[in-house]
Amino acid sequence: MTDSDVKTLEAANLALTKEIFVRFGSHDVDGIVELLHDEATIEFYGPAAIPYAGEYHGKTECRKFFSTVLSSVDIHVFDADEFICENDRVIVVGKLRLTTKTNGNEIKSPFVHVITCKDGRWLWFRDFMNTAVAQQAFAPNGV
Repeated sequence: MTDSDVKTLEAANLALTKEIFVRFGSHDVDGIVELLHDEATIEFYGPAAIPYAGEYHGKTECRKFFSTVLSSVDIHVFDADEFICENDRVIVVGKLRLTTKTNGNEIKSPFVHVITCKDGRWLWFRDFMNTAVAQQAFAPNGV
């Protein structure tokens, strides 16, 4: 693969990632799922108190992840501050501020997403954030 091919691949993966972020912000789960690879995997590391924590495999389960996130929290801030592209991988660094729909508690945290793309689709999405803050926010009375 030439340097030009790599730059083209990275530009396509960056555009794909930014489009998925736009669709997430618009609560367009169907639109997100159409941009996922058939063998997509999502990993959100965190305790069971977070409704969307876990591993999701395939488009049907990945749809469940995005639907669960969007039905569990109100999004006030979801800002990507930096996109780092290297071959088939996109790393997104940012910050978020959410409130839980169950009790209105705040989740405020930096995040890092590590995304692997294949054939112009998201293949593997790993989400890292301060899950201790999220766990506390989802706990009854924030405790």
